[in-house]
Amino acid sequence: MNTFSLVNGRRLWIILGAALLLAVLGVGVMQASAQANVVAVARLHDSGGNEIGQVRLILKQTMTEVRVDVSNLPPGFHGFHVHAVGNCVAPDFTSAGGHYNADGHNHPHHAADMPVLLVNGDGTAVAQFKTDRFTVAELFDADGSAIIVHASPDNYANIPTRYAPAPDQTTLNTGDAGGRLACGVIETN
Repeated sequence: MNTFSLVNGRRLWIILGAALLLAVLGVGVMQASAQANVVAVARLHDSGGNEIGQVRLILKQTMTEVRVDVSNLPPGFHGFHVHAVGNCVAPDFTSAGGHYNADGHNHPHHAADMPVLLVNGDGTAVAQFKTDRFTVAELFDADGSAIIVHASPDNYANIPTRYAPAPDQTTLNTGDAGGRLACGVIETN
Protein backbone atom coordinates (compact mmCIF):
# COMPACT_ATOMS: atom_id res chain seq x y z
CA MET A 1 0.00 0.00 0.00
CA ASN A 2 1.43 3.38 -0.91
CA THR A 3 1.54 6.43 1.36
CA PHE A 4 -1.13 8.25 -0.68
CA SER A 5 -3.72 5.47 -0.12
CA LEU A 6 -2.91 5.23 3.58
CA VAL A 7 -3.32 9.00 4.11
CA ASN A 8 -6.58 9.12 2.14
CA GLY A 9 -7.90 6.06 4.01
CA ARG A 10 -7.18 7.74 7.36
CA ARG A 11 -8.85 10.95 6.16
CA LEU A 12 -11.90 8.96 5.15
CA TRP A 13 -12.12 7.33 8.59
CA ILE A 14 -11.66 10.69 10.29
CA ILE A 15 -14.41 12.22 8.13
CA LEU A 16 -16.75 9.28 8.76
CA GLY A 17 -16.05 9.42 12.50
CA ALA A 18 -16.72 13.16 12.59
CA ALA A 19 -19.94 12.70 10.61
CA LEU A 20 -21.11 10.00 13.04
CA LEU A 21 -20.31 12.21 16.02
CA LEU A 22 -22.22 15.13 14.48
CA ALA A 23 -25.18 12.85 13.72
CA VAL A 24 -25.29 11.63 17.32
CA LEU A 25 -24.98 15.17 18.65
CA GLY A 26 -27.60 16.35 16.18
CA VAL A 27 -30.12 13.80 17.46
CA GLY A 28 -29.47 15.02 20.99
CA VAL A 29 -29.93 18.62 19.90
CA MET A 30 -33.18 17.73 18.07
CA GLN A 31 -34.50 15.90 21.14
CA ALA A 32 -33.57 18.83 23.38
CA SER A 33 -35.14 21.21 20.88
CA ALA A 34 -38.36 19.17 20.82
CA GLN A 35 -38.47 19.29 24.62
CA ALA A 36 -37.86 23.06 24.54
CA ASN A 37 -40.81 23.56 22.15
CA VAL A 38 -43.29 21.95 24.56
CA VAL A 39 -44.84 25.12 25.84
CA ALA A 40 -47.85 23.77 27.74
CA VAL A 41 -49.08 20.56 29.35
CA ALA A 42 -52.48 19.47 30.64
CA ARG A 43 -52.29 16.55 33.05
CA LEU A 44 -55.65 14.81 32.73
CA HIS A 45 -57.43 13.48 35.82
CA ASP A 46 -60.59 11.40 36.02
CA SER A 47 -63.51 12.15 38.34
CA GLY A 48 -61.79 10.19 41.12
CA GLY A 49 -58.68 12.39 40.94
CA ASN A 50 -56.49 9.75 39.27
CA GLU A 51 -54.03 11.01 36.68
CA ILE A 52 -54.84 9.21 33.43
CA GLY A 53 -52.44 10.89 31.02
CA GLN A 54 -51.44 14.16 29.51
CA VAL A 55 -51.84 16.46 26.57
CA ARG A 56 -48.78 18.38 25.34
CA LEU A 57 -49.09 21.55 23.27
CA ILE A 58 -46.03 22.19 21.13
CA LEU A 59 -45.27 25.29 19.12
CA LYS A 60 -44.55 24.34 15.49
CA GLN A 61 -43.98 27.54 13.50
CA THR A 62 -47.51 28.93 12.94
CA MET A 63 -49.27 25.80 14.24
CA THR A 64 -49.94 24.24 17.61
CA GLU A 65 -49.17 20.53 17.71
CA VAL A 66 -51.34 18.58 20.13
CA ARG A 67 -50.04 15.27 21.49
CA VAL A 68 -52.32 13.08 23.59
CA ASP A 69 -51.36 10.02 25.63
CA VAL A 70 -54.04 8.66 28.00
CA SER A 71 -55.16 5.42 29.65
CA ASN A 72 -57.99 4.06 31.80
CA LEU A 73 -60.81 5.48 29.69
CA PRO A 74 -63.86 3.66 28.30
CA PRO A 75 -63.25 2.32 24.77
CA GLY A 76 -64.81 4.20 21.88
CA PHE A 77 -64.92 7.71 20.45
CA HIS A 78 -64.88 10.67 22.84
CA GLY A 79 -65.33 14.39 22.30
CA PHE A 80 -62.04 16.19 22.94
CA HIS A 81 -61.99 19.97 23.40
CA VAL A 82 -60.25 22.95 24.93
CA HIS A 83 -62.59 24.52 27.50
CA ALA A 84 -62.73 28.19 28.41
CA VAL A 85 -61.74 28.09 32.10
CA GLY A 86 -58.60 26.60 33.63
CA ASN A 87 -60.37 24.91 36.52
CA CYS A 88 -61.05 21.18 36.93
CA VAL A 89 -63.29 20.47 39.91
CA ALA A 90 -64.37 16.81 40.05
CA PRO A 91 -66.58 14.94 39.67
CA ASP A 92 -68.33 16.70 36.76
CA PHE A 93 -65.67 19.25 35.70
CA THR A 94 -68.31 21.85 34.81
CA SER A 95 -65.97 24.35 36.46
CA ALA A 96 -64.03 24.32 33.15
CA GLY A 97 -66.91 26.21 31.50
CA GLY A 98 -67.95 25.75 27.88
CA HIS A 99 -65.78 25.27 24.84
CA TYR A 100 -63.06 27.83 24.25
CA ASN A 101 -64.78 30.02 21.67
CA ALA A 102 -63.08 33.41 21.41
CA ASP A 103 -64.87 34.31 18.16
CA GLY A 104 -68.40 33.38 19.31
CA HIS A 105 -69.03 30.75 16.61
CA ASN A 106 -71.43 27.81 16.84
CA HIS A 107 -70.19 24.25 16.85
CA PRO A 108 -68.27 22.94 14.82
CA HIS A 109 -66.44 26.21 14.34
CA HIS A 110 -65.28 26.77 17.92
CA ALA A 111 -61.54 27.31 18.12
CA ALA A 112 -61.60 24.52 20.73
CA ASP A 113 -63.05 21.85 18.46
CA MET A 114 -60.47 19.12 17.99
CA PRO A 115 -60.71 15.64 16.44
CA VAL A 116 -62.54 13.04 18.50
CA LEU A 117 -60.30 10.84 20.59
CA LEU A 118 -60.46 7.11 19.77
CA VAL A 119 -59.85 5.04 22.89
CA ASN A 120 -58.78 1.44 22.22
CA GLY A 121 -60.28 -1.64 23.84
CA ASP A 122 -57.55 -1.59 26.50
CA GLY A 123 -58.52 1.96 27.57
CA THR A 124 -55.54 3.70 25.98
CA ALA A 125 -55.40 6.43 23.36
CA VAL A 126 -52.54 8.15 21.59
CA ALA A 127 -53.14 10.95 19.13
CA GLN A 128 -51.17 13.71 17.47
CA PHE A 129 -52.34 16.51 15.19
CA LYS A 130 -51.69 20.16 14.37
CA THR A 131 -54.16 23.02 14.52
CA ASP A 132 -54.16 26.70 13.65
CA ARG A 133 -57.45 27.34 15.48
CA PHE A 134 -55.69 28.59 18.61
CA THR A 135 -52.27 29.52 19.87
CA VAL A 136 -50.99 28.45 23.25
CA ALA A 137 -50.69 32.12 24.26
CA GLU A 138 -54.43 32.62 23.65
CA LEU A 139 -55.24 29.81 26.09
CA PHE A 140 -53.46 31.63 28.91
CA ASP A 141 -56.07 34.40 29.18
CA ALA A 142 -57.21 35.78 32.55
CA ASP A 143 -59.00 32.59 33.65
CA GLY A 144 -56.84 30.07 31.79
CA SER A 145 -58.10 27.04 29.87
CA ALA A 146 -58.53 23.30 30.33
CA ILE A 147 -58.75 20.21 28.15
CA ILE A 148 -61.74 17.90 28.54
CA VAL A 149 -62.33 14.33 27.38
CA HIS A 150 -66.11 13.82 27.04
CA ALA A 151 -68.19 10.69 27.59
CA SER A 152 -69.64 10.55 24.08
CA PRO A 153 -68.45 11.22 20.53
CA ASP A 154 -68.71 14.71 19.13
CA ASN A 155 -71.08 15.01 16.17
CA TYR A 156 -69.73 18.49 15.28
CA ALA A 157 -73.39 19.66 14.97
CA ASN A 158 -73.75 17.44 11.93
CA ILE A 159 -77.43 16.56 12.11
CA PRO A 160 -78.77 15.67 8.67
CA THR A 161 -82.12 17.33 7.93
CA ARG A 162 -83.74 13.90 7.53
CA TYR A 163 -83.40 13.57 11.33
CA ALA A 164 -84.20 17.14 12.35
CA PRO A 165 -84.87 20.41 10.55
CA ALA A 166 -81.80 21.95 12.21
CA PRO A 167 -79.40 21.19 15.06
CA ASP A 168 -80.75 22.24 18.45
CA GLN A 169 -78.89 24.60 20.77
CA THR A 170 -77.24 21.76 22.76
CA THR A 171 -75.79 20.35 19.55
CA LEU A 172 -74.64 23.80 18.44
CA ASN A 173 -72.98 24.38 21.84
CA THR A 174 -71.35 20.99 22.48
CA GLY A 175 -71.81 18.61 19.56
CA ASP A 176 -73.73 16.33 21.95
CA ALA A 177 -70.43 15.12 23.39
CA GLY A 178 -72.08 14.35 26.72
CA GLY A 179 -70.63 14.40 30.23
CA ARG A 180 -67.03 15.05 31.11
CA LEU A 181 -64.81 12.05 31.90
CA ALA A 182 -61.45 13.75 32.39
CA CYS A 183 -60.06 17.25 32.77
CA GLY A 184 -56.64 18.87 32.83
CA VAL A 185 -55.73 22.50 33.40
CA ILE A 186 -53.38 23.81 30.70
CA GLU A 187 -50.15 24.92 32.41
CA THR A 188 -46.78 26.11 31.22
CA ASN A 189 -44.23 23.36 30.92
